[in-house]
Amino acid sequence: MESLIINLIMSYFLAFGVVIGGSLFGGIGAFLTHQAPILTMKQLSSDLKIWALVVSLGGTFDSFKTFESGIFDGNLSGIIRQLLMIIAGLIGAYSGKMVLLWLIKGDLE
Repeated sequence: MESLIINLIMSYFLAFGVVIGGSLFGGIGAFLTHQAPILTMKQLSSDLKIWALVVSLGGTFDSFKTFESGIFDGNLSGIIRQLLMIIAGLIGAYSGKMVLLWLIKGDLE
């Protein structure tokens, strides 16, 4: 149980960090290339959410293996664990986007 909680926290903050860090550094890149940094950061925060989820899961092939063993071998705890990891990653990516929009004073959705 302790391991699951640790993994959920790590999944959340990995996704959060990918969205925040990628958007901030993308904004710096936009500034250096004479583009609008705020608009770029806002767009990147949306575009990076799916990649943040992939990073938080540690690769998609392990997720598919877990689902396969859960379906064919009857290991439901693995499926539930993986679903919780996906939910934690989605919440982390979404909250990262919300924090970034708050920082740049963008419209919160």
